[in-house]
Amino acid sequence: MTPNTYRAYGLTFSSELDLPELRAFGGLDASAVDASIRLAPAPRDGVREGKDHGPFYRMSATQVWFDVPDVGAFLISNGAEILVDPKPGVDESSIRLFLLGSAFGALLIQRNLLTLHGNAVRIGGRCMICVGDAGAGKSTLAAGFMRRGFDVLADDVAPIDASGRAVPGFPRIKLWRDAADGLGIETQGLSRIRPEFDKYNVPLEKQGDEPAIVNWIYVLSKGAQDEFSFERLSGAEKFSALYQHAYRMEFVRGMQREAVHLRSCGALATRIKFSRVVRPEAGFDVDGLIDRLLSDMQSTEL
Repeated sequence: MTPNTYRAYGLTFSSELDLPELRAFGGLDASAVDASIRLAPAPRDGVREGKDHGPFYRMSATQVWFDVPDVGAFLISNGAEILVDPKPGVDESSIRLFLLGSAFGALLIQRNLLTLHGNAVRIGGRCMICVGDAGAGKSTLAAGFMRRGFDVLADDVAPIDASGRAVPGFPRIKLWRDAADGLGIETQGLSRIRPEFDKYNVPLEKQGDEPAIVNWIYVLSKGAQDEFSFERLSGAEKFSALYQHAYRMEFVRGMQREAVHLRSCGALATRIKFSRVVRPEAGFDVDGLIDRLLSDMQSTEL
């Protein structure tokens, strides 16, 4: 099987799977590839020196194995290889959902990137990251910024390098149909993230390849209130918020990388403006929030 070559997160990947969500990157020989994605058996005992973390995970300092029922098993090793072992009859979109999410997240953690569960948007020459729990509206907010002409650097998996720069990821946003409808984004003809989900891969209108220094991080949540509220965080609060919003903290712990994660959080916390934002639970005024965020960022320019 002849692998395809793709570019994401500042890395070049060779892949035996077609990955239409990524940018194709041709003309490279094998020596220029940073990591490979292969279709191959991915047994639990492939992590020989690891420990089980429940029935679906096994991890060591350099490897992560996980199994998704009815989808397949994935083995990520040394920040350089992902083995994909699909279950019979599984659709390719379901495989890609977990490959481009959890498996890539594990690989980025193995490469010592501070990997947050959030979205990154280029604002001028800098970057804003929005983190928060599932359902807070992070992707909807990122899509709103996209509709205003801003570059979305990453959706869901937002890695930050040792220089404090957000690294561009996949050129798409995963968006539920109702959120897309509210933003006037047409989903007809777009691929679903899984056949049974009314959630779509929305191509980014532009992204750019250059990383951007992270200047602002916002923790987004919903509350029983009528207006947006902003609370500036400082000191240990910034550190705690960064720590809590790691992408797949179970991977950080399972690979014994908490010390690396703590150092990265501490280094970044000293350099950024950090705020907690609560939006009304009833309805989501995306444009209103974007206006408030842009005003806040202008007032806190580093």
